[in-house]
Amino acid sequence: MHSHRVQLVEWSDQATVLCKIREAVFIHEQQVPVELEWDEFDEVSLHALAVNSLGEPVGTARLLPDGHIGRMAVLKEWRRKGFGGAMLLQLLKESKRQGMKEVILNAQTTAIQFYTRFGFIVASKEFMDADIPHVKMTLGSMKKVM
Repeated sequence: MHSHRVQLVEWSDQATVLCKIREAVFIHEQQVPVELEWDEFDEVSLHALAVNSLGEPVGTARLLPDGHIGRMAVLKEWRRKGFGGAMLLQLLKESKRQGMKEVILNAQTTAIQFYTRFGFIVASKEFMDADIPHVKMTLGSMKKVM
């Protein structure tokens, strides 16, 4: 059993830790070009930081002010242990708290099933982003979120 502690953090406070996770997952593992990974949205987003029972950072995701969730990354050895879901639920709760009517994300096609379990629906045809197939997904009714 794993402890799924998720903190909501600001980029200015945790950038080093958040960068380390995203660099491992996106830049090294998935070969996303460095210039595509970092953008102006990090500083204005609220970030989820998942830590394991030892307090070690294992995952991150972000919620943009316009309701987009993105940059969901869990270190390879911690995947399929509930950390991604815990982060997603935390960001969905926060989006509801902020009064957002809809949440949108661009999901890698390999993650469509993961997001559909949380109520997201595919809202576009497949497209390429950083040479990885994606689809746009939406969650329209935030009333369902805890």
